[in-house]
Amino acid sequence: MSASRRGSSRVGALAAAALALLAQDASAAPPPKITRIPVTVQPYYAAAPSPERRPVVEVGRTFNHALASTERNEIAGVRDLIAANPGAVTPMTMMVLAIRLYDVGLRDDAVFWFYAAKARYITLEDTVDVNVPALKTASEAVKNFARLGGPYFNGYAFCDPPGQHATMIRALDWVEKNPYETIFMKELTGKAGDRKANIAESIKRQRKSADDERAKFGDKKFAAGFAKARKKNKADAMFCWKS
Repeated sequence: MSASRRGSSRVGALAAAALALLAQDASAAPPPKITRIPVTVQPYYAAAPSPERRPVVEVGRTFNHALASTERNEIAGVRDLIAANPGAVTPMTMMVLAIRLYDVGLRDDAVFWFYAAKARYITLEDTVDVNVPALKTASEAVKNFARLGGPYFNGYAFCDPPGQHATMIRALDWVEKNPYETIFMKELTGKAGDRKANIAESIKRQRKSADDERAKFGDKKFAAGFAKARKKNKADAMFCWKS
């Protein structure tokens, strides 16, 4: 089972990820606002050392130059281009798009594309063998993007738990409407069953996971504990500021 779908005995999987970045001493100085996501996942992405510098992007010639831009409009243009023709866009490209949207202050869009990238990848993993040479490197990269970037995206998303759930559901709706074309390549070894049916089952499981996560916040004790942990770790100060 992928890490994105494993539960937690104390908090939900996404909620736990939202707090993972924040394990710092509450007595420390006020934390800085998190305005950028400083992650590197070779060979596809390396964050720039400062906002004025271009990151290294290697997800494909169609998108590399624009995703490495420091201009909000250019990065938003990639978002619109992918939204208009999403079928063959890799989860890695969507992960980098999410990071770059966050870096230029489009944080709500960033969270959507991060969740959509994860969900698209999970449908791939649930439907074909991702351990073949053609997919293995990319598969590991997506998992590393999720592991390293997740605490940042979720740190912001869980400023508003109902909104976080709504964005997750919207991302799943998008993935269901726009299945990843690579899944249907005959060269890839499919798992048992019909591929379309397996995609539908994957999305169904992901919806249940999202709903189970959201249901935890209906428990007052859980919700209070989550809010207390965010306060202790200064999550709101780091993530919940207005652009």
